[in-house]
Amino acid sequence: MDSNKFSAQIERFEVVETGRRRRWTDDEKLKVVLESLQAPRAVSSTARRYGISRSLLLTWRRSFGTRTSDTERPQPASVPAMVMPDQPPVPPVALAGPAGGRMEIVVGKACRVIVDAGVDMTALSRVLDLLERR
Repeated sequence: MDSNKFSAQIERFEVVETGRRRRWTDDEKLKVVLESLQAPRAVSSTARRYGISRSLLLTWRRSFGTRTSDTERPQPASVPAMVMPDQPPVPPVALAGPAGGRMEIVVGKACRVIVDAGVDMTALSRVLDLLERR
């Protein structure tokens, strides 16, 4: 017996059969996908027109390799290329200071490197890297 006296009682319960699931061929799916790509924001309207859910249409679009976002546009298949002449290497930037000056670099407590202004920067960086690893 129902404990709530104000609830509606169901006298008849009927199961409505909706039929079989629809089966879509690949050609039919492709037709729907291509139609959804014709105009921006056409996913929902196309899905309603064919009686399918928006998520199913997006799944079909992914399976056919199309973009799912309305804002994304397909990228061009090729990119234009330009051939430019080689540019001469840019000389290293010299530190400001007198041309004949000396520099003292202290690395840790026990290492000190003194170099002239005309030192080879590549060699100096190798020496400093070695000293830092110690």
